[in-house]
Amino acid sequence: MSEESAVLHFSTDGIATITLNRPEVHNAFNEELIERLGDMFEDVGHQEGVRAVVVAAAGKSYCAGADLNWMKRAAHFTEEDNREDSLVLGRMLKNLHAIPKPTIALVQGAAYGGGLGLVAACDIAIGVRAAKFCLSEVKLGLLPAVISPYVVEAMGIRACRRYFLTAEVFDAEEAHRLGLLHQVVEDVHHLAEARDTLLEQITKNAPGAMADSKDLIYTVAGRPIDHSVVEETASRIAARRTTEEAAEGIQAFLDKRKPSWHII
Repeated sequence: MSEESAVLHFSTDGIATITLNRPEVHNAFNEELIERLGDMFEDVGHQEGVRAVVVAAAGKSYCAGADLNWMKRAAHFTEEDNREDSLVLGRMLKNLHAIPKPTIALVQGAAYGGGLGLVAACDIAIGVRAAKFCLSEVKLGLLPAVISPYVVEAMGIRACRRYFLTAEVFDAEEAHRLGLLHQVVEDVHHLAEARDTLLEQITKNAPGAMADSKDLIYTVAGRPIDHSVVEETASRIAARRTTEEAAEGIQAFLDKRKPSWHII
C-alpha cells in the first residue's frame, strides 16, 4: 500500500473504497489526512459511476481521533486559528454525510473521538466484535463539538448525555444497541463478507432513487406530519415516477428481468 495518508480504490463494479492509511499512529487525524479525506469525499460524491462508498482503515485501529503532534501544534493556536482548523474537519464530515450514494463504515478496530464521528457520518456501519468506542474529549478539557451533529443523529440524545459526559469506553455490542453500528461481526474476515453481502444488495437498487431517498430522510426528519409534509412527499413520489429510472425499474419488474443498473 502507498504511503499516502488515505488511499482511494475504485472497483470495476463502481464501488469506491477510501482507506485511512496511517496505521502506525492508529489512523489518527492530522491536517493532511482531514483535508485529503474531505477532498476524496467531495470527489466521489460527484462521480456518476460510483455506486457506493466504503470507508475503511488499515491496521488494528479504525481511527484514534486527533493526532498527538496535531494537538501539540493546536495548543498554541489562537481562537481564530482553532476555528479555521475545526472548519476543515467540519467540511470533511459534511462532505461524507452529503454523499448522494450509500456510504458504509467498516470498523475493524477502535474508533475514538473524531473516528467515532466518521463512523456516525456514514449511512451504514459494520464493526467487529473487538472494536471499542469512546468520546474522550472531556478528559482533555475539550468537547466533541464538530462531530456532535452526526453522533447525536446516530446514537440519540439520551445516549450522548451519558457518553459525551463520562468519556467511557464502550464495546461493539453497546454501539450496536445504541444504533451507532448496524451490524456486529466476529472478525475482519466476516467484516469483508458482510461488506460484500451489503454491496450486493445495494447494487440491485436504482442509484437515483437511493440518492433521493437519502435526501427524503432529512426533509421529513423531525417535522410534524402536517399538510405541508403530505404535499411535499406526494410531490416527491410524483416527480420520481416520471423519471427514466422509474420507468426502467417498473418495466423490468413487469418483464421479469433485471433493470439496467443491476450488476450481475
